[in-house]
Amino acid sequence: MKIDDTFIEKGQSTVVKIPVGQLPSGTPISLNAFVFRSVNPGPVALVQGGVHGDEINGVEIVRRVLQEKWFDNLNAGSVIVIPLVNIFGFINFSRDVPDGKDVNRSFPGVANGSLASRVAFNISKKIIPLIDFAIDFHTGGKSLFNYPQVRIAPHHEPSRTLADAFGAPVTVATKLISKSLRKFGIENGKPILVFEGGESTRLDGFVIKKGMDGIRNVLTAKGMMEGNSMPAKNLFFEKSTWQRAPRSGIFVWTKSAGAYVNKKEVIGTLGDPYGQKTIPIQAKQSGFIIGHNNAPVVNQGDALFNIAYSS
Repeated sequence: MKIDDTFIEKGQSTVVKIPVGQLPSGTPISLNAFVFRSVNPGPVALVQGGVHGDEINGVEIVRRVLQEKWFDNLNAGSVIVIPLVNIFGFINFSRDVPDGKDVNRSFPGVANGSLASRVAFNISKKIIPLIDFAIDFHTGGKSLFNYPQVRIAPHHEPSRTLADAFGAPVTVATKLISKSLRKFGIENGKPILVFEGGESTRLDGFVIKKGMDGIRNVLTAKGMMEGNSMPAKNLFFEKSTWQRAPRSGIFVWTKSAGAYVNKKEVIGTLGDPYGQKTIPIQAKQSGFIIGHNNAPVVNQGDALFNIAYSS
């Protein structure tokens, strides 16, 4: 296996630093790819976090499995681990990179483009061709808490098989987003499983455990790690919809991520700051809440709940 200019032989483990650019200060930015290879043939997996720099739960999931040396004695195959893709975003508590561009809307990228495009280019050209599948860890956006879930492309059986092995509490079929890693991977025959859990800039123990369990489940199911795959029975939903604030005000949810709701059931309230008017928020769709907004003050049109359902 060759990554950038580094050869990694079977049975070898190493860290490959892939240069992607530099900050205005001259500080270089590199992707740190931890590579673990068994002496026995098998699949090649990519496990990564921090594509969005403020999504700390994903970074922590990947960091912990490295710290606990899960991949030091693989039964078969190889694992490439990138704990932190968006270094600039991480140190600046930002989803994006300096010019406001999103790494996960930049694939396959270009070698001489923006920082986001350069990061995407290096993953597209130097990592994706080597792998058989990937697990990409994400977290909800600002103030948005996501119940632990995996997202897959609709009607894509390799992704569904991977999701079933992972065993997250919820699997949701969501459309592929233009220039995302998941879309690029699938177009190149590499199923990319996207895990979502928690809220940006906050750690959540339940989310972290479910993410770590999923890694172990997939790699044991593939025969790459010792043990038995023990995925919990998960809920599968074909669709999801956002419910948004009909007006601005102080928002209090009464139902949160992880709850089933019925259409027209009251799931929260919106009140003005003067105590003159409070309106109920009724579920527009029966289903399972996979995400909710923790912000106490919201503007008209802000996302309040993400409800998954099947037609």
